[in-house]
Amino acid sequence: MFHLSDKIQNGGVYVIAEMSANHGGSLENALEIVRQTAKAGADCLKIQTYTADSLTIDCDKDYFKIKGGLWDGYKLYDLYQDAGTPYEWHKAIKDECDKCGIDFLSTPFDKGAVDFLEELGIEAYKIASFELNDIMLIEYAASKGKPMIMSCGMASTDEIQDAVDACRRVGNDQIVLMKCCSEYPANWEDMHLGNIPDMRERFGVPVGLSDHSFGSIGAIVAVSLGARVIEKHVKIDGIESADSAFSMTMDEFAQMIKDTNNACAISKGPDYTLSAKEQASTVFRRSLFAVKDINPGDVISTENIRSIRPGYGIAPKNLKIMIGRKATKEVKRGEPITLEFMESLE
Repeated sequence: MFHLSDKIQNGGVYVIAEMSANHGGSLENALEIVRQTAKAGADCLKIQTYTADSLTIDCDKDYFKIKGGLWDGYKLYDLYQDAGTPYEWHKAIKDECDKCGIDFLSTPFDKGAVDFLEELGIEAYKIASFELNDIMLIEYAASKGKPMIMSCGMASTDEIQDAVDACRRVGNDQIVLMKCCSEYPANWEDMHLGNIPDMRERFGVPVGLSDHSFGSIGAIVAVSLGARVIEKHVKIDGIESADSAFSMTMDEFAQMIKDTNNACAISKGPDYTLSAKEQASTVFRRSLFAVKDINPGDVISTENIRSIRPGYGIAPKNLKIMIGRKATKEVKRGEPITLEFMESLE
């Protein structure tokens, strides 16, 4: 059973560990990433299901070469060949996820990948930011009736709406949108996490963050703004890959999970009820006390009644309507002013 909807409905944060290319070309590394992410507290391990041929063509024309950034000079076909997770590894990775008690998720990049994942028994689909404009792919994946987690990097509001509509056209309303900045790594000033509450209201679905920035701060801010899914690239020590430069170590990942869970707890609301400990502290609030002996006939003033701690008397706001009136009862210095005393004044 895929645990995404339960986690969201219960007010928690669903954390996805993205392996991507960080297996470094080794199945054993991939399985170790599964084990370590489960130990760190992840809810889900995600991979990507593609071949270089399903993403692009092997062509030396300038269109197909990356200019600038982390992968400067790479030909797209070569990058995808180096970074891909072989199809024959998928079952072993999924089985390891089952063994470790975490969900398994993948991103398909063509219909053939969807068909392959269906045969594997996948329980949800992730759509990458770069494929959010591939409406036919989204419709096909959504038609399988499983949760659709869709990253929205580079997308306009119209393009996001098109993707949401594509899911709903085939009867699938199990949608989570992921705020994303498609920079590797992402600069904080470019992330615009203030979009998260707007996305939730505008599109009427849960919202998360696919985070390519360094550290935990992006995830913490996102959760405080209402994100209920966090996706983060993770790596194990000593393995270099196309994605390792912007990926978290396992220790950092475990700390991020703790931090985001705490951020989720801190940001809950609106709720103006007092906790038990806060209720116990109300005794130390201010209230009205006699600071001099008050005898019948004495005129009430700030000389004989003051707002002080603790909170056994009536609220300080009542002093204003008491000033200038005469006492009919005795109150000793250090005794709280009661509602009965106030109502007895002449």
